[in-house]
Amino acid sequence: MAPPPPAAVEALCAAVIKSTIAHSHLHLLSASPSLLEALLHRLSPIPSTALAFFRSLPPPHPLDASLAVVRLLASHPRYHDAGRSLLRDLSLRHPLSSPLLLPSLLADPHIPSWLLLLLSQSARPHDAIRVFYHMRALSIVPDAHACSALLTTLARSRMTATARKVFDEMARAGVAMNTHVYNAMLHVCLKAGDTALSEALMTRMDVAGVPLDSFSFNTVIALYCRKGMQYEAMCVRERMENEGIKADVVTWNSLIHGLCKEGRVKEAAQLLREMSTTGVVPDHVTYTTLVDGYCRAGDLGEAVKLRGEMEARGMLPGVVTYNAILRKLCEDGNMMEVNVLLNDMDDKKIQADHVTCNTLINAYCKRGNMISACKVKTRMMESGLQLDHFTYKALIHGFCNTKELDQAKEALFQMMGAGFSPNYRVLSWIVDGLCKKNNADAVLVIPDELTKRSFPPDKSVYRSLIRRLCRRGFVDVAEKVLDEMQGKGLEVDCLVYASLACAYLIAGKQVAASDTLNEMVKKQLYISPQIYNCMCTSYADDKECLNMLWVHAMERGLITKSVCKVMHQARLKSSKPADAPV
Repeated sequence: MAPPPPAAVEALCAAVIKSTIAHSHLHLLSASPSLLEALLHRLSPIPSTALAFFRSLPPPHPLDASLAVVRLLASHPRYHDAGRSLLRDLSLRHPLSSPLLLPSLLADPHIPSWLLLLLSQSARPHDAIRVFYHMRALSIVPDAHACSALLTTLARSRMTATARKVFDEMARAGVAMNTHVYNAMLHVCLKAGDTALSEALMTRMDVAGVPLDSFSFNTVIALYCRKGMQYEAMCVRERMENEGIKADVVTWNSLIHGLCKEGRVKEAAQLLREMSTTGVVPDHVTYTTLVDGYCRAGDLGEAVKLRGEMEARGMLPGVVTYNAILRKLCEDGNMMEVNVLLNDMDDKKIQADHVTCNTLINAYCKRGNMISACKVKTRMMESGLQLDHFTYKALIHGFCNTKELDQAKEALFQMMGAGFSPNYRVLSWIVDGLCKKNNADAVLVIPDELTKRSFPPDKSVYRSLIRRLCRRGFVDVAEKVLDEMQGKGLEVDCLVYASLACAYLIAGKQVAASDTLNEMVKKQLYISPQIYNCMCTSYADDKECLNMLWVHAMERGLITKSVCKVMHQARLKSSKPADAPV
């Protein structure tokens, strides 16, 4: 396409500056991207006029013209905020990190870092990484603000391994590593649970003369507390204070949480008193952490006392605080006090959440009070709370314990209808319930029932049914389920064969066990460490037959080297005297 005539561009430029351009010409300019881009380029010495003119154009604005405005504003520091705002809008509508558009944006000294920052702040880590590596290829060094934003979004996305590589690239690229960049990387360490890297980063900061701030120290303290390294956390707090940075409520909350997690509630309470003497006011998190700690330690009296102290300070306990006390009351079976607590929540207009409802449902199910459990479930749904897999599992387990197997299966169907897949334990409860009623053959109907409900059973469902039937000693029924599984064209895996072989050995059917193991050899299905551990857990009380299975499997070469290593370690552990030093 031929460039627009210079005379026409000059005439339009004069009309824009004098504000005499006709409204009809604006529509024509929007339809002529090359003329519009040339006009914007001519207006670049007057950014305010160019921006006002661009905003007066009827949408949609051509992408090339929009990018021209961004480049124009980037060359004027006073208009950087406007340039970033326009680029943010464009990034939401156009794939700016694509190979077609990105090269045109990387020529400007400011726009690459802007784009990296915006994509990171928009929680688009993959696009941001693409921009970062394009910048590296062109030897463009991003600014520290964009780098810290990129590391932060990678941490939040749990892309910690990628964050480490990107951080190393930043160092090689010569990024000005300031406190904020290091803090973002310390945040990555927190998400990854990597204390060694966090210590190395602190050393690098000390060597480079980069000061640590309260965020730096609090992040490392939180990491140590999560890893149960209370002594190290206390040492960091001491260094923090030695460097003139006062511990704030976040610091104290991390330390108190770490102690409570280890059951050291008295020490945590002492920290609360020490915290108050330093002038730091405890908040909801402080009190709720201690209330939960006391409840888990079995001291309900102190937990209730702390809740009262919390209220006396003018802090209304939230649902998390009440849930901690509720859980302990349910564990103790004190359902009368549970009702008192729920009434208190109602009086104070504290809305129950998933944890509240699931705690109640689980407590009622454990006590066989399925009527009350279902009432809570109904109220939960009426209040707009969605049932989760914890809710369904508690109900299924409760119905199985009360031998209401039809209701248990109905809860199973509802669970699958809500998009949750039943695991081995859930299906085991139903199989156990049917076996206890001497109705193991009813297990054969479960796949058909699932199919009728539009939930055709997959390999995992058949595997769970066969495993549990084998464990309960109903190997004949397990064979029928296996036949149905194979009839559906589903692949039989190693765990199914191993379960059948073990069940045959327990039943004294040596030939059937041998044939099953030979089938495993034929299909090259080897015992992995995961399957070994799974079988050891399932048959922990029948080690003699399990050992027979391993002997037969070894004779056929079905035990991998990694499993042999695990078995050897288990033998060493079992042969070690109880009082031997660890």
